[in-house]
Amino acid sequence: MAKYKAPLRDMRFVLNEVFEADKLWSTMPATQEVTPDLVDAILEEGAKVNENELFPLNRTGDEEGCQFNDGEVTTPKGFKEAFQLMAESGWMGLGGNIEFGGQGMPKMLTVLFEEMLYASNASFALYPALNSGATLCLDNHASDEMKEQLLPAMYEGRWMGTMCLTEPHSGTDLGLIRTKAEPNTDGSYNITGTKIFITGGEHDLSENIIHLVLAKLPDAPAGSRGISLFMVPKFLINEDGSLGERNPAFCGSIEHKMGIKGSATCVMNFDGAQGWMIGEPNKGLACMFTMMNYERLSIGIQGLGLGEVAYQSAMDFAQERIQSRAPGGAKYPEKAADNILVHPDVRRMALNVRAFNEAGRAFASYVGMQLDMSKFHEDADVRKKAAALVALMTPVAKSYLTDRGLDCTISAQQIYGGQGYIREWGAEQYVRDARIAQIYEGTNGIQALDLMGRKVVSNKGEYVKLFEQDIRSFIEANADNAQVQPYLAKLAAAVDTLVQVTEGVIEKAAANPEEIGAASQDYLDLFGLVTYAYMWARMVAVAAPKAAEDTSGFYSSKVKVANFFYARVLPKAAALAAQVNAGAETLMDLEEELFYGE
Repeated sequence: MAKYKAPLRDMRFVLNEVFEADKLWSTMPATQEVTPDLVDAILEEGAKVNENELFPLNRTGDEEGCQFNDGEVTTPKGFKEAFQLMAESGWMGLGGNIEFGGQGMPKMLTVLFEEMLYASNASFALYPALNSGATLCLDNHASDEMKEQLLPAMYEGRWMGTMCLTEPHSGTDLGLIRTKAEPNTDGSYNITGTKIFITGGEHDLSENIIHLVLAKLPDAPAGSRGISLFMVPKFLINEDGSLGERNPAFCGSIEHKMGIKGSATCVMNFDGAQGWMIGEPNKGLACMFTMMNYERLSIGIQGLGLGEVAYQSAMDFAQERIQSRAPGGAKYPEKAADNILVHPDVRRMALNVRAFNEAGRAFASYVGMQLDMSKFHEDADVRKKAAALVALMTPVAKSYLTDRGLDCTISAQQIYGGQGYIREWGAEQYVRDARIAQIYEGTNGIQALDLMGRKVVSNKGEYVKLFEQDIRSFIEANADNAQVQPYLAKLAAAVDTLVQVTEGVIEKAAANPEEIGAASQDYLDLFGLVTYAYMWARMVAVAAPKAAEDTSGFYSSKVKVANFFYARVLPKAAALAAQVNAGAETLMDLEEELFYGE
């Protein structure tokens, strides 16, 4: 059966030993009060609430799903009580602005709590995740009056936020949206239109729901330059903060989905609902993209969390499942057969999952660190560099973490054999829940185009050079560390490959813009693979010197999993580079009509 225990030892290793977060936080006034003792307390309590309250609801929530009746949505049994417990304990405002009642914790810490959420119950996790994104957007772009009105209640979990972008005819191309915003004489707007795929658009968890809705003013310019952002509450809010009459923003239906069935995915109909503008007219996308860097990292962490719980559950199964004998003879002669972890192919699958999970955890923390520095650091140059790395890494974090997350859940399911296909064992749910993460918050194909087109080609590789410098500096700083030398040579070669491929695509794209799309997915996979190699080198640099005297096996296991990654995973970089270098010709050569049947 499914099993989950928050990997606190590894989380502390990444946070405290690999990235030395406390040293960074002590240099930034906004995070100086985030002490190691406080961090430990948050991680410990976060583990308890996820293991004891949310994880037990995961399978039952999947079986029951959300229910829709006459415009009302009921979440699965136990969700409301668990939500109230989390809200009362302050988890909804963990990373929120202290000025309005949030706890102000840095992203490096909140990514670890998010991983626990997604691992224990991915459906449930989406409700607080969307609320965090909505509060971030409001905190950065709303008026002081609106922030004072909304943020305290949203940090308390009394009110929850949504993000309403997609329409039936408009997915990636938001410039096509038709939702209209008609101005009223009192400064508000009447919002009319239909939005689809709205996570948490309607539910029974909170008193009020705050919709952030993209819409167009009557005189808006065409395309994406004419989009504004509006705050549209489910219940109108009186001057004293109490709730007033129902706003005509109704759920028309909920989707019946492959996975994340405990998350309400709604069709929302806005029938002249009263809303208030956030930010400036026709600047709605800029407001929304403030939250997108955080939301896309969060969805990447969904892949990571599901990969972790799938691995733990599979290893629990593998320990007990006995089949055949080890190739070299019986390892457990007292039993009728050996457990399946004696078999090389089972180990191959398990090590692949573990190598990606542990590198992914380090990568998520690395991106979180850049977000913290871009927001809190006093040095303007440091903030600027960190912001550039965030821009570069966001599509990689969303896409590579979720692609590998699905791979990990499938590999973990395979370890079960036939039992992995049976609902009662839990493995198949993780595959279904992980699949959506590659699709929403911008499909992974769109993320790859964003990386290749906007973040690499458009600035002629300047962001990539910043990341290259980061890796080269690490290699130089560890030049005298003999225990890391074998990894550094391979890491340097992988970086050389990435740089060569980057320069090649930039050069070819100048003559043929199709080269960007043709290269994008393979390039993102190459970039992610090199990034994970960097994460493993950083982890080995810490673990290897401690491995000899480590009686727990933690540090020595780090080195051995790193050896596996460098020997059996990183060589795929050469194939990816060849695929990118193949260019656009073979992709675009087949005539369009030949894709279709007779």
